[in-house]
Order: sequence, then C-alpha cells, then structure tokens
Amino acid sequence: MSEKQSTEDSTAVRSLILLLITFVLGTLCLQGFNLVFQQVGKDAGAPDQASLITALPSIVLGIVCFIYGSLGDFVSLRKLVTFGLCILFIGSVYGYVANTIMAPNIWNVIAARLLQTAGEQVAGSAYLVVATKYLKPSLKVIFFGIFTAGYQVSAAIGIFAAGLLSSIAWQYLFLIPAVTIIFLPILLKSLPTGGGNGEKVDWLGFVIFGLATALLTLFFSYTAWWLLAASAVCYLIFAVYISRARSPFITPDFFRNKRWLMGIGLILIFYFMNYCMSPIFNAIGRDVYKVSTTTVSLHVVWAFLVAAVLGTTSGAIVDKIGRKTAIIIAACLMILGFAGTALVVNSGLLALTLTACVYYAGVGLMYSPIVSTVLDTLPQDQSGRGVGMNDLVMNVTGSIGIAIIGGLMGKPSLEGFSIMGATGPAANYSNLLLIGAAVSLLGLVVYLVCKKTIYATTADQQ
Repeated sequence: MSEKQSTEDSTAVRSLILLLITFVLGTLCLQGFNLVFQQVGKDAGAPDQASLITALPSIVLGIVCFIYGSLGDFVSLRKLVTFGLCILFIGSVYGYVANTIMAPNIWNVIAARLLQTAGEQVAGSAYLVVATKYLKPSLKVIFFGIFTAGYQVSAAIGIFAAGLLSSIAWQYLFLIPAVTIIFLPILLKSLPTGGGNGEKVDWLGFVIFGLATALLTLFFSYTAWWLLAASAVCYLIFAVYISRARSPFITPDFFRNKRWLMGIGLILIFYFMNYCMSPIFNAIGRDVYKVSTTTVSLHVVWAFLVAAVLGTTSGAIVDKIGRKTAIIIAACLMILGFAGTALVVNSGLLALTLTACVYYAGVGLMYSPIVSTVLDTLPQDQSGRGVGMNDLVMNVTGSIGIAIIGGLMGKPSLEGFSIMGATGPAANYSNLLLIGAAVSLLGLVVYLVCKKTIYATTADQQ
C-alpha cells in the first residue's frame, strides 16, 4: 500500500467513525416513532392518520438520501453536513416545543419528523460516500457492515427509548437527536477537504425527480389515483428533461445499465417490508397479549442487537463465504424469520422474540453484500449517485411497504382465515407476516435468476 493510500484510508476512517456516531444518534427517532406511531396518532386525536407519522418521513428520507448521495459527486461534504445537522437540530427543538407547550397535533408531529428526517440522513449519506470514494476495496465491505450495525444499534436504542418514554411522554423522543449539533465542529475538521467535481448542481432535475417519487409514495398511503397519474407525468417529464438537458445530474445511460437495474430491483424487493416487523410485533403485544409498548420494546430490542452483531461481522463473513452465499443465507433468514413469527403468534412473547431475531439476523447480514454488489455495477465517478439511488429505493420501498401494511394492521380484512388456526387480530397479524415471508422469497428467487448477469463483469466472482 502506498503512503498516500494509507493516509487517505486513515483520514477516511476518522471521518467515518464520527459520521457513524452522528448517524446513530440522529436516527433514533426513526425506529422510536415507528414503534409507537399508533399511540402518538391516538394522543394527537388522529388515529386513522397515524401511519403517516412513519410513511411521510420515510418518503422524505428516501428523497434526501438520493439528493445527499448524489450531491456527493458535485459539492463539498462539509457543506452538506453543516446543512443537515442544522436542520436536524431545528426539527428536534420544534417537535418537542410544539407538542409539549401546545396539545399534541398530528401535523406538528409530522412536520417536525420531516425536518428531522431531512437533516438526520446527511450523516448516513456522507458516510457511504466517504466509504465508497476514499476507502480501498477491501475496507469497503467491512465499513458497509459497520454502517448497518450502527443503524441496528440506533434502532435498538430507539425501540428501548420509545418503550420507556411511551409511558412517560413520547415527546422526549424529539430531543434525543438534538445533541448531534455538538459534533458539527469536529466533523468539519475531519471530513475530506475535497469532494465534488465543481460542476453546477442540477437542482431542477433533483426537484422533478423528487416530486415524482414523493407523489408515487403518497399514492400508496392515500390510494388516490390522481397522485399516481401525477407521478407518472413527473417521471415522463424527468425522462424528457435528462435526455435534452446540457448537464443533468444523471444521464439516460445510467438507467440503461442492465446490471445496475437488476441489482436495484433486488433492493426494492428485499427492503419492501423493512419497516414492518417492529410495528407488527408491537401490535401483537398490544392486541393479543395485552401488554404495554414498554414490555414489547424490551423484547424487540434483542432482535435489533442481533442485527447489529451480524452487521458488524458481515464484512468478515462475506470475506469468508463470498457475497453470493451471504445474500442467499441472509434472504433465507429473512424468510424464516417472517414465516416463523407468523406461526408462533399465539405461542408467547419469547417465541416471537426468537423468530424476530432470526429475521433481523438476515437484515443485518444482507446490507453489506447487497450494497457492495449494486455499487460494483457502476463506475466510480457515479458512486455518489449510486449511493443516493440505493438509499432512495431502500427507503421509498420501505415507506410504501409500511403504508400498505400499516393500513391493513387496523382492519379486519385478513382475520377470516389462518393457516395456523389463529382467530381475530392474531390471524390478521399472522397473515401480514406471511406476506413478508412471500416478499422475501420473491427476492431470493429473483436473485438466483439474475445473479449471473449482475456479476457478469465483476472481478470478484465469489
């Protein structure tokens, strides 16, 4: 290794550590509100709109993931981090004050979560851009694994905090990410001095694409067909725009990459149910076992810790068994976790916890090999946009999934039948979990069919 490469790796690692800490602290609200969104909606007097507390911020999360990641190819990471952490701090303070001094209001909660989400993701996107652009290949898989471990740790803490605060005042959840503002001066000194190519940012392209994506995701929350039509029109305008614009942020050739399209399709399928397990678990605890969210959180937190362990070790695991085998094992664990949880809905919280741990073990193992596989289908000068598109698809497909599943959770439409003999709410939740198993199985089948093409020109054929 050259001295220059060693110095770049060392600088990048210092930046990654700080960004990861910031990311962990900044994403606690995501899983916290994901667990208690139904309680928050009830307290705010809008139980029928409770799913929007998770669904709308998830839309914004997907869009800002894409924008932050893509901007990493054009502008300084220091500017992005400064903007993001300031927005996060404003959203945190606003959310707490607006819902404490005044009576809780669903739209105040959503507005604050939108601001927090728009700010908190900057650390995650900057982390992935730094890892992709500044680390040697052998370190990338390791730090992708550490990143998903950090996410799962933040999720575990968020679940625990939400369970604890749900019996005190859920408004305190807003304040947890506010502490990240103290990391800003240190990050500004540690982030790489370079970043971006100096080209003018294509803001119009970002706006058109972001609007199209937001409308598409809103359609799945409201099932208003005009939203779907408006989204299709915006995507059509975007396609025409990038084919004629002088310097679009993304060119039509990007979408003609068959290997990338297959890879991103896998992310779309595997992460569709990503936000669904913990709220279903919470609903089972509430409606089947009549226990509080605090009790549920003490069980679910172990599943996220399992995911953190698998995420931390995923780099070493992939190094030993290869990405292909790792993805297959991860998919099988996700299938078994969903199906197992569906079968033990009436068998007690301990059984539910064990099967949830199996699912989250798959989630923890999946991230590193699937992300590195998809990014390897792109040239390095498109890596920022690749990171952005990965995050966009992960979060938008997850928000669509929670919007659909969240809507079905409060309805008796799936209570009429159950392969494991359950009745009432237990049958409903069991069937929703089986849907999760079917989606994960579909992802595995698609991967097995497409993997030869995806890895066709990749040097690492392991």
